[in-house]
Amino acid sequence: MLIAGNWKMYKGPGATREFCAAFSPPDGVEAVLCPPFGSLGAGVASGHTIYAQNVHWADDGAFTGEVSTLILVELGVQGAIVGHSERRQYFGETDATVRMRTEHALEAGLRVIACVGELEEERERGETEAVLTRQVSVLSARPGLTVAYEPVWAIGTGKTATPEIAQEAHALIKSLLDVPVLYGGSVKPENAAELLDQPDVDGALVGGASLDVGSFTAICETAARLSRS
Repeated sequence: MLIAGNWKMYKGPGATREFCAAFSPPDGVEAVLCPPFGSLGAGVASGHTIYAQNVHWADDGAFTGEVSTLILVELGVQGAIVGHSERRQYFGETDATVRMRTEHALEAGLRVIACVGELEEERERGETEAVLTRQVSVLSARPGLTVAYEPVWAIGTGKTATPEIAQEAHALIKSLLDVPVLYGGSVKPENAAELLDQPDVDGALVGGASLDVGSFTAICETAARLSRS
């Protein structure tokens, strides 16, 4: 089971070193940390598995503010998140650019967590299946690819999809693409067990709760326990 912590725009190098020194993932779970770009080097130096929060589809060029696979590989980063809802909402990410980023990163030997998920108004209109089908259809099942289902209405809002909603969405995604699928959306120690215990949930992409070493460790321990059961 894979548990990834997306730190978003939190934790500089010093805070990253402090967290990494205190964090010890339990056996039976693959734990991934995703610091902001300026803290990737500190994360890699800790020996933990480190992913970036984004990656470009070109090896180099005039793309101010982006980061290439060549740079990430040289740093020792092992993978990247692609297409997070905040990238789609605030920075113009599209299904097409998600596909390009994903394919290029995989070709470069990086692993990818590609994010999909519906807006609250899309769910209310009964469009969840259509939205997920559209977003997943641009991806191809390849070694190193994991999909994260993140209902956008449950990110940073305190709302969480019920285990039944998560399971339904994960089953749909797996019917379209044969890859592991993580759940992302206000995952906390208090709700991790019921979410991770669903048959088609293969782990979690954790946001706010990953910033606290105790909370993130607790989620990892829950995943390890369920993996052994």
